Amino acid sequence: MPAILAAVGGIARELELPALLDRAVTATCELLGARRGRLHLAEGGTAEYGRGALGPGAVELPVRAGTETFGTLSVEPGDGGEFGRREREVLGALTAATGMAVEKALLVDQMRRRERWLEASYDVTRALLSAQDLRATLRLVAERARVVAGGTAGAIARPDGPGRLVFDVVEPPGEDADRLTGMTVPAEGTATGMAFTTRRPVVVRDYGEHVQEQQRHYDGPMPAMVKDLDSAISVPLIVGEETLGVLVVAKFRDRSPFTDSDVQLAETFAGHAALAVEFSRAQEARQQLAVFSDRDRIARDLHDLVIQRLFATGLGLEGVSRLIADQAVAARVAGFAQDLDGTIREIRNSIFSLQAPAQAQGSLRAELLRVAVDARDAPGFEPRVGFDGPLDAAVPDAVRSDLIASLREALTNVARHADAKSSSVEVTVDRLGRRLTLVVRDDGAGPPPEADRISGLANLASRAARWGGHCVLAAGEDGGSRLEWTAELPAMPAEQGSGR
Repeated sequence: MPAILAAVGGIARELELPALLDRAVTATCELLGARRGRLHLAEGGTAEYGRGALGPGAVELPVRAGTETFGTLSVEPGDGGEFGRREREVLGALTAATGMAVEKALLVDQMRRRERWLEASYDVTRALLSAQDLRATLRLVAERARVVAGGTAGAIARPDGPGRLVFDVVEPPGEDADRLTGMTVPAEGTATGMAFTTRRPVVVRDYGEHVQEQQRHYDGPMPAMVKDLDSAISVPLIVGEETLGVLVVAKFRDRSPFTDSDVQLAETFAGHAALAVEFSRAQEARQQLAVFSDRDRIARDLHDLVIQRLFATGLGLEGVSRLIADQAVAARVAGFAQDLDGTIREIRNSIFSLQAPAQAQGSLRAELLRVAVDARDAPGFEPRVGFDGPLDAAVPDAVRSDLIASLREALTNVARHADAKSSSVEVTVDRLGRRLTLVVRDDGAGPPPEADRISGLANLASRAARWGGHCVLAAGEDGGSRLEWTAELPAMPAEQGSGR
């Protein structure tokens, strides 16, 4: 009896679940002189005593507390014998004690997890009070969720056009995260998309196999870590009637799966995180509104004063060139007039750049400018952007999505690999509206010797090839790097109607 009481007391004192399972199966087997034992919980967690598989004579008892069953305790008698009535009574008593101890340990574990999730919510709130920008807030949300949930990877996917989501943030940072950042997934047929569209958490097992199947047509090699991902939670970030995105936390294979309790806690955290993200967005919107007001005033001044004067000066130079008898001098004056035309075009591009971010959705130029504005956080500067040609009329929606994704990828590579102080973007459509060209320049260190290994470069080349174009990264004329991405455009509707 004293040995039994000591064993029960030792089991009851343990509050950490792994140690409790190990102590329970060890104490039970040693007290009964058993050869092998195994204690397995449905919630996850297994402890074993002895080596090898349990024999056919093993006795199995459910581990219960009240009406709830937590798992099974299996014990194999020693020397191939059987348990007598007394041994079975002792086994029943120890199993009952184990059930009550497991119930207590699970409650303690749940309390501790709630505390960790609450601390993570406080961390996000503190970040907001310190005026962190939106991307920093998203990274904090993904990282804290990953750590608290015991996950291997954390990510946030946000809407990227109709029926698509893009992984804006992947934690922890590294080569695999670089490859996954910017990857798009469809809203249909994916766990992430299902969480976004249904606004309910989605839990999957063998997550890596799902991702590999969904992304079998993905441009470029998938990170090696993907195939090892197992249990995953996708939780929508909801504020009112709007779904801002999806928080994803995943574990490596052989880790215990996420439980219903994990899902509930992650959902509560996601609600707090969504409010944090919305608050961060509102802060940025207020700051941008002040900037846009200033930009609008500058744009009006440029248009009403500078362009009008330059235009009048250009017309005057053209008139003077016709009155000059010396052909060489006349040609030089006409050249000055053409230079002024180019200057006027650049100023108009600048005016559009100043005004476009405040304009409504739909304009390709405005979307490209938004990508450039969003890309300023990592390198610490905003790329200069210029346009030429009928972009909105000539570029169809299918090419438009690849152009936007390619610009985002190119600017991401500049931020990660170029060590640049400035960059510029030029997007042009030729006069016939048949060729689209994207050129991204930077003043950094230039292309590395193994430029083809830069994250995302294969994706850029694949997108260009899809439209009969090319993607070339080379050293710039004045140092740094120059990336050229092209696409052949289909004939514009006017051309098709004319029979050309």
